[in-house]
Amino acid sequence: MPVLHNRVNNEELKQLMLAETEPRTTVSFYQYFPVADPGAFRNSLYIAFNALKVFGRVYIAHEGINGQVSVPASNYEAFRDALYAAHPDLNGIRMNIAMEDDGKSFWVLRMKVRPKIVADGIDDPTFSMERKGKYLKAKEYNELSEKPGTIIVDMRNHYEYEVGHFENAIEIPSDTFRDQLPMAVDMLKDKKDTNIIMYCTGGIRCEKASAYMLHNGFKNVFHVEGGIIEYARKAKEEHLPVKFKGKNFVFDERLGERITEDVIAACHICGKPCDTHTNCKNDGCHLLFIQCDECAAKYEGCCSEECREEKNLPPDEQRARRAGRENGPMIFNKSKEHPLRKHRDEWKTPPSP
Repeated sequence: MPVLHNRVNNEELKQLMLAETEPRTTVSFYQYFPVADPGAFRNSLYIAFNALKVFGRVYIAHEGINGQVSVPASNYEAFRDALYAAHPDLNGIRMNIAMEDDGKSFWVLRMKVRPKIVADGIDDPTFSMERKGKYLKAKEYNELSEKPGTIIVDMRNHYEYEVGHFENAIEIPSDTFRDQLPMAVDMLKDKKDTNIIMYCTGGIRCEKASAYMLHNGFKNVFHVEGGIIEYARKAKEEHLPVKFKGKNFVFDERLGERITEDVIAACHICGKPCDTHTNCKNDGCHLLFIQCDECAAKYEGCCSEECREEKNLPPDEQRARRAGRENGPMIFNKSKEHPLRKHRDEWKTPPSP
């Protein structure tokens, strides 16, 4: 029986990846389709991907597959063909290739079976992904977004919206997709006959959101095909006006992929224009926040003087301070209500519909 999970130390794997000389291609993909046995499907894909030196994360559920991986350039076509051949519903699925990446974001292959490929909190047994909104390609998005009355809805978390979004897009202010779905329905409850365009990073969240809106009585729901990643690629390829401004937040070590040179966010500490996300370097914090170069130098990559001080303590004293709060609610906290976000009210956001 082949090894179906990694057994090598993560740091060793990272060093092996960094020592590679062949360029890698970073690609994301997803598909909603029925998977009868997610465990068996996961194992067969793991064997195929592992043989091709694929790194990254892939989630599989009864409702489909969702992945973001890096592949040695010479193995890309073999990887694509293996994915296409894994199931009839995967044959020809869209592959979103990262625009700005060195292929060094992943160093191990993690494939997990989950209840859903994107957590949505939907427990209505009558909800189905079979009826979803209409796809919009880049040119179609530009045309519909300019029509009077069209509402553009960002279905990403607030920290993603903060550094980049489509012109005139409204934010659904929440930390989680599961909270955003009912919030979107409530915020737009008087707009059920209006053209509504939904978008997200790669398409997986806005596709489900479009189906949920239709399920809740909305009539004219659209979503951007392939999300921001595909829109930006096509808009530039076809020489279209790029209506997304700033950075596209990504969930790997880069934490952002620049689409335009616009900087629409601000350093959470000093308020200087900045859109560089980082995690606090204090092991007892790791808060995700935006920090300019000057504040990064001043606070040594930490979010506050307190965290900078704690980071520089002897390891035993750091652990003693963290005792009892290592799993506390502020660790990895991305909440828009965090006190660090004192400059948030100064940023310009589009008016609510």
